[in-house]
Amino acid sequence: MYFNVNGHETYCYTGGKPFDPAKPTIVFIHGVVNDHSVWILQTRYLAHHGFNVLAVDLPGHCRSAGEAPASVEDAAAFVAALLDAAKVQQAALVGHSWGSLIALEAASRLKERVTHLVLVGTAFPMKVSSALLETSLNEPMKALEMINVFSRSTLAPPPSALGPGTWVYGASMALGRRVIASNSKVNVFHRGFKACDSYANGEAAIAAITCPVLFVLGAQDQMTQAKAAQPLIAKARETGKQVEVATLPVGHHQMTELPDATLFAIRDFLRR
Repeated sequence: MYFNVNGHETYCYTGGKPFDPAKPTIVFIHGVVNDHSVWILQTRYLAHHGFNVLAVDLPGHCRSAGEAPASVEDAAAFVAALLDAAKVQQAALVGHSWGSLIALEAASRLKERVTHLVLVGTAFPMKVSSALLETSLNEPMKALEMINVFSRSTLAPPPSALGPGTWVYGASMALGRRVIASNSKVNVFHRGFKACDSYANGEAAIAAITCPVLFVLGAQDQMTQAKAAQPLIAKARETGKQVEVATLPVGHHQMTELPDATLFAIRDFLRR
């Protein structure tokens, strides 16, 4: 489904169900060199179990036109504009990695318009090593290999993850190549990493949200280590937020390495 957001066509996957603004709505926000498809196993279930889902391709990524966001703040402003374009008064926000920072910043700005906040594979500060920043700029295919090794607790999933014979590492490499190739004007890989590395408003943002927050962390995550989310968790609790934490025995891509557990953590949190 397409919406006109800030004068550009924006694609959102709706889980195979017609979009209905009257239903409880969940917006899913992907990370660097990803698109809406990383949420496919979660969004399709939720769309068929009472929720309205919008899994977005961020501007300048794959099916969405417009300038690729250069900062978390730019992307958060886009999320607010997306809700307006979709005529959604309230929504839950679910973000992964870079998308978790975008969801956090958007929730801090949108206040009561956000009913629930889910931060998957998050950290603050989300610093990116100088080696990865440089490689993503000058040798993006090499950097893609690096992050797909770092992101996985295993290079092959159990048979239940995406079906027998599915190669999670290979599928993620193919997705990354497609995302990079989708924008010939901007290196979305380096731009996204730079946005993560530069974001400084995390603790202020978590203090400003008005909704419950769920952290879905990977115990074996090498990209955003579970311990790196602790400052956000502590600040949320310190400021009286309703906080839940689900730590899963996987790496950085919880959605594909342990899709059912990730789904059920999100589903149960939203139902509460």
